[in-house]
Amino acid sequence: MHRTPPEAPANSTLSELASLLDTFLRDVPGSRFAVLASRDGLARCSAGLGRDGADHVAALMSSLHSLGESSPDLFGVTPVQRVRQVVVEHDGYLLFVMAAAAGSLLAVCTGRETDPGVTGHEMQRLITRVGEHLGTPARTGDGRER
Repeated sequence: MHRTPPEAPANSTLSELASLLDTFLRDVPGSRFAVLASRDGLARCSAGLGRDGADHVAALMSSLHSLGESSPDLFGVTPVQRVRQVVVEHDGYLLFVMAAAAGSLLAVCTGRETDPGVTGHEMQRLITRVGEHLGTPARTGDGRER
């Protein structure tokens, strides 16, 4: 599996998270790739994808999550309530996007044969186990993390 390292700064925590994503792909049948990204669409680390693919998926997951939260009043919920998961069911794949921690999203793509309940459950287990390490630090005005 290819792991996308963070561009800068080098961070052992992100490297360890990429290893966890590798393990997730190995242990959850049908998983194709996983991406941890900031809610504003910047890939932090990934497994199963190169850097360009991870960047593309990060932008997509941010857009999907944002759409889910765009008009809570239309669905009878308050703005305080958050979207926990978005699932795209495509003829060739399933894409799961979950809120992971403060400022972060986790996406996993699987084949159609995969049990979505198992994938969602395993994603939630990963988030629960290491959630405090999944957060995206706030960035300064020049784009660097604080």
